[in-house]
Amino acid sequence: MTTTSRLSVNVNAVAMLRNRRDLPWPSVTELASIAMQAGAKGITIHPRPDERHIRKTDVFDLATLIKNQHPGKELCLEGYPTRDFLDLVEKTRPAQVLFVPDDPEQSTSDHGWDFTEHASLLSDIVKTAKDWGVRTSLFVDPSPEQAGLAAKTGADRIEIYTGPYGACFDDKQKELDELDLVVLTAEAAKAAGLEVNAGHDLTVSNIPALIVRAPYITEVSIGHGFTADALVYGFTQSVQRYRQALGEL
Repeated sequence: MTTTSRLSVNVNAVAMLRNRRDLPWPSVTELASIAMQAGAKGITIHPRPDERHIRKTDVFDLATLIKNQHPGKELCLEGYPTRDFLDLVEKTRPAQVLFVPDDPEQSTSDHGWDFTEHASLLSDIVKTAKDWGVRTSLFVDPSPEQAGLAAKTGADRIEIYTGPYGACFDDKQKELDELDLVVLTAEAAKAAGLEVNAGHDLTVSNIPALIVRAPYITEVSIGHGFTADALVYGFTQSVQRYRQALGEL
């Protein structure tokens, strides 16, 4: 057990709910603050070009919130490395940037980078972000080979796409098979000198098995499952439930 959290709460869904009305609630900053006060290590956001959930103003508001009210907590910006996105990274200097290979029309990040095709691009943007003092992470499919290729870009971390693992909640054998693949990818990344994050469709039910197999995972980024829990339990108790699943409480 540890008092240090690995939970980064993704508040995209909070922003999406707010955007259904021309009203300032639910407040992205207020709920992010509650999550951090409850023990989350930080906040993850994915500002998309159409601002269908997180807006550019949210990025600056959250960066200011963490700087002024939650020093020591982390902001992670997730996005495809367009010029506009890189401008946000440069201006806000989050603790971490997660580069994902998303098409702007995707509903969520659902696949990792093709490191053969995008090797030059990724090496360049990783260097740029690191020159700004921002930790870099790259989104990878659960594939040991891809983890090894990611290391060649100079990135600090990878985030393993755990969507296929999370999707097997009703098929125990397939869930075990997908977990094996996630763990093999994590081991390959660790062997290559990368730190390991994980994200997508993780829940209080499937996190414990992952952490038992890969206790060195540095961070889990959780949005959809966390928000679903929060509708029942509230933000504070949901943070505690996820931290218990991570073996932190």
